[in-house]
Amino acid sequence: MPNKLIRWTCLIAASLIPSLVAAQSAKPATNSAATWKTECAACHMAYPAGLLPQRSWQKMMSGLEKHFGADASLSPAVNAEITAYLVNNSAEKNTSRRSAKFLQSIAPAETPLRISDTAYFEKEHRKVAAETWKLPKVGSKANCNACHSDADAGEFSGKNTKIPQ
Repeated sequence: MPNKLIRWTCLIAASLIPSLVAAQSAKPATNSAATWKTECAACHMAYPAGLLPQRSWQKMMSGLEKHFGADASLSPAVNAEITAYLVNNSAEKNTSRRSAKFLQSIAPAETPLRISDTAYFEKEHRKVAAETWKLPKVGSKANCNACHSDADAGEFSGKNTKIPQ
């Protein structure tokens, strides 16, 4: 009896493989992470998706024509691809402790569009003097790379943090 079951399983699997291959080859291959990084990093650091909840990314991506004072509009296809990437990697879906801390610091009714507006960001940066954000090498709270040498890799460890003078 087990041999018969194995044969049937193999036959069913063999009959499904061609249709699965055809379905995969019918869709153009995309690398959403690369698209996100290329498009977003063209103007600023590509902020890790796990630092905001999906509702924030959806709201941000739906208003790119007025993206913090600039028109960052994308084609509908690219917008949909990046939005899906951000939602699928948002704070709710990311398994890092940092994402959980960001998410816990945001009230369910809040939809922050700036990572720096979250309570967790404020807590982590509470010792940074207001003048520091205005330094020419920093410029604003949005410039993570100014102090975090590993920010582009999505890391913000204290050991790789140095406030410029």
